[in-house]
Amino acid sequence: MRSTLEARRDTGQLEPRPWKIRAAKELSAARSRMLRMLEGLPEEALTRQHSPLMSPIIWDVAHVANYEEQWLLRALGASALTDSAFDSLYDAFRHPRSTRTRLPLLTPEQAFAYATRVREATLEWMQHVHEDSDAPLLRGGYVYGMVAQHEQQHLETLAATLQLMTGHAYRPTALARPRPVRVAQHEVFIPGGPVRLGSDALWAYDNERPAHTVEVAPFLLDAHPVTNGDFVVFVESGGYGDARWWDPKGFEWIESQGIHHPLFWEPQDNGTWLRRRFGWVEPIPRDEPVQHVCWYEADAYARWAGKRLPTETEWEKAAAGSDVRPRVHPWGDGAPTASQANLGGNTWGPAPVGSYPAGQSADGVWGLLGDVWEWTASTFGGYAGFKAFPYREYSEVFFGTEYRVLRGGAWASAPVAVRNSFRNWDYPIRRQIFAGFRCARDAR
Repeated sequence: MRSTLEARRDTGQLEPRPWKIRAAKELSAARSRMLRMLEGLPEEALTRQHSPLMSPIIWDVAHVANYEEQWLLRALGASALTDSAFDSLYDAFRHPRSTRTRLPLLTPEQAFAYATRVREATLEWMQHVHEDSDAPLLRGGYVYGMVAQHEQQHLETLAATLQLMTGHAYRPTALARPRPVRVAQHEVFIPGGPVRLGSDALWAYDNERPAHTVEVAPFLLDAHPVTNGDFVVFVESGGYGDARWWDPKGFEWIESQGIHHPLFWEPQDNGTWLRRRFGWVEPIPRDEPVQHVCWYEADAYARWAGKRLPTETEWEKAAAGSDVRPRVHPWGDGAPTASQANLGGNTWGPAPVGSYPAGQSADGVWGLLGDVWEWTASTFGGYAGFKAFPYREYSEVFFGTEYRVLRGGAWASAPVAVRNSFRNWDYPIRRQIFAGFRCARDAR
């Protein structure tokens, strides 16, 4: 039986399906971003362990290529370029990050060459893939979206590694950020009622599925993320030394670690604050969302302010709006643009609050997507009816009370991996990620 692609060729219809066009575009965008980020880094910077929390940079390069080989070549019937022994070197579950420098990894030259070879084979094999297949991996190009998102997520991890880099100052050239309108923090009333959570979209991950409806009580949500200027008041009022505001485990942890302010902040003798950002030391911009705070810090601030962190259900309700059919993004179903959200990694930091009026939600909440990930009160688990796909290790093995959910994406997140239903998760002590928060409270 001839494939649909062959039949279309015979009739002169040479245009590929929209998902193939999108897949090629997203894969290309991810690889171009990787090469831009790592261009000019010396071999020592690529191979060194910059933090026990992070892999050597070159491990990530080969890992994303190996993941692509496994899913876009072998899983789709193409010939293997490497074997299972090679896979084990780049298996994130087999080797904790702190041990990866001890592995016989590919050199930078070899890793980049391998990534190029895999990509060339992927694009060639894509021409043989049945475009109208009902196979779960291929329906709507799911597996291509999975791999493109995976690579972009590792590039966000690489951005965190570059921020932690020692011995070689990484000083990127950032794109200009928009001039914000003058805004004041205020609370937005989010009406209660049913909300459609999750997604059945073709490229949504298993932990976003199935879409379902739940009831939400009305609540109030900060119009903007908490800013550096907001947070410095908490710091200077002794918030880090007052156990009243802290989860007991969090207070024990910050005391044991000697933590008194967000990561990368540097107090000065004259009472001012500086921050270190990608090799630059600069005054803290008070109108930017605070970032590099862990869940415990966010939760403590919210209690100090007489509020709380929103649940992830509340967060998604605020992003989706009160319409019968929820929005894919706060502004609607259209893909993010540069006027709506700070995404894609080129600004190398959050923008001042009020920078993206076109990205407001239907209820008038700003900055829900981009700038900083937002901690929520929720622990990570599957929705009713959850089914692991295409492998348990993407989501299911992380379900439980150890992890807290983050929503919204950061300046370093790619548009392809950002939507109202997207769920991120991490330990409540993690500070190197580009995370901030906003507060909520019950509507009385």
